[in-house]
Amino acid sequence: MSWDTELTTLTERIAGPLFNRPEPRSTFPDLVRSLLADVPRKNSWQLADHIGHVKAYRFEHLLYGAKWDADVLRDQVRSYVPEHLGRPDGVLIADDTSAIKQGNKSAGVARQYCGLTGQVENCQIMPMLTYASSAGHAFVNRRLYLPESWANDPQRRKEAGIPAQLLFATKPALFIDMLSEEITAGTPFRYLCGDSGYGRDPDLRAFCHTQHIGYVLAVPVDLPLIAVRGGGEPVGHLLDRLLAHANSSVWERRSCGSGTKGIRLYDWATVAVHLAEQTPAPGYAHTVLIRRSVTDPADIEFFLAHAPTGTPTTELIKLAGLRWKIEENNAQSKDLLGLTQYQVRKWTPWHRHVTTVMLALAFLAVTQAALPPDHDEPDDQGKDTTTNANPP
Repeated sequence: MSWDTELTTLTERIAGPLFNRPEPRSTFPDLVRSLLADVPRKNSWQLADHIGHVKAYRFEHLLYGAKWDADVLRDQVRSYVPEHLGRPDGVLIADDTSAIKQGNKSAGVARQYCGLTGQVENCQIMPMLTYASSAGHAFVNRRLYLPESWANDPQRRKEAGIPAQLLFATKPALFIDMLSEEITAGTPFRYLCGDSGYGRDPDLRAFCHTQHIGYVLAVPVDLPLIAVRGGGEPVGHLLDRLLAHANSSVWERRSCGSGTKGIRLYDWATVAVHLAEQTPAPGYAHTVLIRRSVTDPADIEFFLAHAPTGTPTTELIKLAGLRWKIEENNAQSKDLLGLTQYQVRKWTPWHRHVTTVMLALAFLAVTQAALPPDHDEPDDQGKDTTTNANPP
């Protein structure tokens, strides 16, 4: 079956129960198809022109005026991705991405730290959740972060159509909500991965402990641990002790996966730790992974793993490398599908646009997974058997 036929079958199957009226039911497949097309700017006018609509009204009505629930579409995406990409090695990956916007009317827009530029910008922040496995990866959930300046302003909330019952929540709290939804939905995953913005949050870690969820999360150097002789110490002191011993045997050169430039080799060291004021789930243990650049020994990153006791180090290293899969999803959805090129301002249209892009991305991932391999896959563990790690 051709990809065109596959896309038609998918969008028509989803549109059937999603819409009560025939107009949006027929417009929805056109929107998904046009998002996948080579259109320079993915706004309603250019998408409509590409697909052959005389005006942009049909797409604008679909996003603004038609009656349908974006969460129902999200549930369809969540079912579709594991159905085709679900594997025993599946993980969920947490990260947020940003959309730089003008003005102050778009829901959630504020001057806040923008990960896209690394500085304070007028932007919206979008916490996203990716499902990844050896078969592929795609978004399965999303949120729009609502800063306190918005959450506490009834007039702005009303103008942007933000639900009255929605309260302020931190970005880690939004991911706790999304993880709860994935557990309820039965999404097949074994671990959570994410960057240090989430690894440092004790509430997110505590939720994973309570739910027996494994994780490999990047953490900051000041993450509090229980020292060997009692008392507390930051995780960064582990590196100091390793360097003081000057023992090359504690470092092992391995790959954490393949990137755009080939196998990503790093030097790794692992240390069993006890987290200050937090205990792992029964049968689980905490381990810190220290990753050191091969070319720049000063380039260090720390990861905290919460995994079943006896989990091989090679598995934890592989999981640490999976965090970048969501970066690929962010880039693909922005560059190819117009994730942040929307011209909608209100809460409901934003969720409709973003969730439709999620479906388009999922279709790309599933289509790619179905292609026959054109080369042998590299060894995921990527152990370098010819070069020993340099001593610190």
